[in-house]
Amino acid sequence: MNYLKSVPFRMCLMVVVLIRSRFLTVPVRCVGVGGQEVSGSVMKSLLLLLSVLSLRTHGARSSYGSSPDRVPVLDLHLDLSSLLHRLDPRFLSVTIDASLAAEERSMLLLRTQKIRTLAKALSPAFLRFGGTRQDFMVFDPKGGQQLTAAPSAEEACGAVQLPALLEGDLKQNWTQQLLLLQKEEHQGRYRRTQFTELTVDQLQSFSSCCGLDLVFGLNALLRTAQNRWNSSNAASLLRYCESRRYRMSWELGNEPNSFEKKAGIRVDGGQLGRDFTRLRKMMSESSLYRDAGLFGPDVGQPRDHRADILGGFLQSGGGAIDACTWHHYYVDGRAASLEDFLDPTVLDSLAVKTGEVLETVKRASPGTPVWLGETSSAFGGGAAGLSDSFVAGFMWLDKLGLAARMGLDVVMRQVLVGAGSYHLLDDDLNPLPDYWLSVLHKRLVGPEVLNVDAVSGAGGGRRVRSYLHCANRRSYRDGAVVLMSMNLSPRPVRMQVPVPVSNSTVETFVLQSDRPGMDGLRSRSVKLNGVLLEMVDDETLPLLAGVPLPPSDHLQLPAFSLAFFVFTDAGAAACR
Repeated sequence: MNYLKSVPFRMCLMVVVLIRSRFLTVPVRCVGVGGQEVSGSVMKSLLLLLSVLSLRTHGARSSYGSSPDRVPVLDLHLDLSSLLHRLDPRFLSVTIDASLAAEERSMLLLRTQKIRTLAKALSPAFLRFGGTRQDFMVFDPKGGQQLTAAPSAEEACGAVQLPALLEGDLKQNWTQQLLLLQKEEHQGRYRRTQFTELTVDQLQSFSSCCGLDLVFGLNALLRTAQNRWNSSNAASLLRYCESRRYRMSWELGNEPNSFEKKAGIRVDGGQLGRDFTRLRKMMSESSLYRDAGLFGPDVGQPRDHRADILGGFLQSGGGAIDACTWHHYYVDGRAASLEDFLDPTVLDSLAVKTGEVLETVKRASPGTPVWLGETSSAFGGGAAGLSDSFVAGFMWLDKLGLAARMGLDVVMRQVLVGAGSYHLLDDDLNPLPDYWLSVLHKRLVGPEVLNVDAVSGAGGGRRVRSYLHCANRRSYRDGAVVLMSMNLSPRPVRMQVPVPVSNSTVETFVLQSDRPGMDGLRSRSVKLNGVLLEMVDDETLPLLAGVPLPPSDHLQLPAFSLAFFVFTDAGAAACR
């Protein structure tokens, strides 16, 4: 490799800055006292230091080589005195799509070490098992003759790992199964499938060993001649779960507004509410499930008769549920574009739909908590090449921030693993960018929501979006706050913060694609503070450390970036 002429170490900063500013494109070899070459690890640390120092300035030139007064400035107003909402500690939760059980052997993937390591990092959270195919699944107990015996408690939690050969075979079969599921999805035809104790055992083992609270979705399309819910199959499942002392919560049906389209059966809101009341009565007769959670109706976002279904359901069945659940997606995955994922108007649509749901619940069943029971970027399985790439993080972080600010207690991300392109883990169970974003949110962000307003000074506009929480008290002392911000623009932005946060040390966590520019938005890899995020091994996540920066009244948000700024010494009264 041809190097630029060896450079004395005291000149390295100047040369590296030129490289970072893209004036030079050749590698540099720095030498110290006596001509000894500076190690690669030292140079890597130097580059990282330069990257993060540019995020917080007192008016110095930015790392993009432009004058500060040419960079848009946002003036942030932070209210540290009072809370807007206090959310469930399991606010960020995840789902496993019921399609995973379409071929029941695939459920054994939940015993792999990698997926358990990744799932544990998202605890505490709910784990919802459901989706379209839950309403085409029937419990078929084998009386102990299932495909494999239920693992012991010690084995279930990882003392015995899934053999590598079996794991590889399961992954290959699952990849083939996905093609069949996608074909059925496009044709709108769903075959009825059966599941045994194996599915339930694997879900319970996985959730309990990973610190997740299981929510199991029951089939609501088992109907009587009078179009009432036929509860006999669910009763059989509840009896089995109770015999094994499996603690879990329940749902009934997925998106009842689409029953007619998917199965030729129409169920109105009033009847659905009575079905839930029947399920609640069954649960009340169980010593184990009388106090368990029941959530629903998992209706699609309000539109036309969907609003009528939700209102009718709450009137007849609102007293049976512990939380009202609805689903939200921004765009159609078959037609979505890259621009949709960066469009503030598209992101703002969540607030409109949330407002409609909250108003309906307030009228029909005041005081009932409202959850996003299933949500992601694009419906129809996601947008291939977008929902599983870095750009999806803008929709995901904005949804987490906006949902919290509007008081939605829980947001269940579709999916941790399962069919579609909106998964957090790929087909080989490797984490995608939204997974890393979720883990950072889980570690840094507390359930207490604060208010932040932004005033644009020079064109920052709606492409910079910010949300404020108390910092997670498991990670930070009382009074610390965390600012979540995103820059949808190809230009860096400076944010001015007021006292007292400007007097606080800040820990900075900035996520960017591993590739620059618009092309990088489609990447399936992400960097944290300039370092590529990858698992160390199947049992170990990388060190997700922030970079401490000194007090200042300005933060710089790079182009196309997602960031968490933790003000460790803010002393927020609302966070004590």
